[in-house]
Amino acid sequence: MIKKSKGNFISLLPFLIFIFSYLGIGLFFVMNGKNDGFYMFKSPIAVIIGIIFAFILIGGDYYEKISIFLKGCGDENIILMCMIYLLAGAFSNVSSKMGGVEATVNLGINLIPASLISLGVFLIACFISLSTGTSVGTIVALGPIAVGFAEKSSISLALIIGTLISGAMFGDNLSVISDTTIAATRTQGVNMRDKFKTNLAISLPAMAVTVVLLLIFARPDKNLIIEKEAFNFIKVLPYIFVLITAISGVNVFIVLTCGIIFSGIIGIICGDFSLLTFTNHIYDGFTSMFEIFLLSMLTGGLASLVKYGGGLDYLISKVKSFIKSSKSAEFGIGLITLLTDAATANNTVAIIIVGPVVRQISEKYRVDPRRSASLMDIFSAVMQGFIPYGAQVLMAVSYAGGKINVFSIMPYLWYQFALLFFAILSIFIPYANSYINNYPWDFEKWDIQ
Repeated sequence: MIKKSKGNFISLLPFLIFIFSYLGIGLFFVMNGKNDGFYMFKSPIAVIIGIIFAFILIGGDYYEKISIFLKGCGDENIILMCMIYLLAGAFSNVSSKMGGVEATVNLGINLIPASLISLGVFLIACFISLSTGTSVGTIVALGPIAVGFAEKSSISLALIIGTLISGAMFGDNLSVISDTTIAATRTQGVNMRDKFKTNLAISLPAMAVTVVLLLIFARPDKNLIIEKEAFNFIKVLPYIFVLITAISGVNVFIVLTCGIIFSGIIGIICGDFSLLTFTNHIYDGFTSMFEIFLLSMLTGGLASLVKYGGGLDYLISKVKSFIKSSKSAEFGIGLITLLTDAATANNTVAIIIVGPVVRQISEKYRVDPRRSASLMDIFSAVMQGFIPYGAQVLMAVSYAGGKINVFSIMPYLWYQFALLFFAILSIFIPYANSYINNYPWDFEKWDIQ
């Protein structure tokens, strides 16, 4: 029989061991000259270390702890989240293999004047990341192009790289198929569409500020000639389809499955791959999500053990010491997410870790879960797009060929600064709550786990 959890710091230690082993080993590699040090040690192994310590430190019957761990791994929300990861990975890979990313980039280049190329890089990055749900993939697709634009003009290379990262983080934060959106909505038990609409009131003003700054400070001072390449607009359609249908409220499984089929049909018709290769691209998309799939399952099991031992109750009791109202609860949610992302250098991992705690805080202080999901995603995006050891920053700077360093781009991460400003502003001045105020949340029917 499962015992009642009671606040206990010792039971929180396995979570802390997981975070600090991941952070510590990553820092060790970085200090020894490995720029990608935080990605050399895989996060699922760090979770396993935490799980081992959970079984050692948390009291109770061994077989009962095994049962609790397995139930946590197989929690309905965890499995649902993992299935969405698989479909999102398949859609992203199939769409990329049929030339969707290249077509989208060339569409943007053809539509945007050379005199507005910095703004163009930002907007193209926004659209690609919003459509594909991956900031790193967006940077990989646009990085060489953005550097080429800077080399052909008087635009600062640091500015153009900072602009690229900003656009990539816009979509990473908002996209309905982003890992972070999936994790945030599933841990809080809300629909992706609702989280998207809640997010817009914060993300769009930040985007508008970034656009204004780019128009004022990022124009080339000489004529820039960009070679425009032909593109097939049909290959952009799957992204538009997924974006529109997901926002419209269609079930995410239907959206992603139809998106995969849509991209596959286009790829086969255009001769990009055969039917057999199409199925292999689907499978490769599945395997690309293996790490986050495994991480989600193991973290679910670890969270159940920590909750069983009273670790989450202890953490919540400490958070409560400075939370006096729903506003301070929202600020606490943002701060916890911000610090966890800084520790893990992975916004999806950060959300998965803090999700269960945030859900209990939201229940206690009546923070609308659509709002808490939005806050987690926003604050993790701010930190992930800023930390000098994050994948996004390291990847983008690598395309500069050593001409700039990670610190030189930080003054140009305008979208991240604006996003943080409007997120904090929305806590103290609830201008962004019109959507959730129009559709109040029924806390009585909310299944707290």
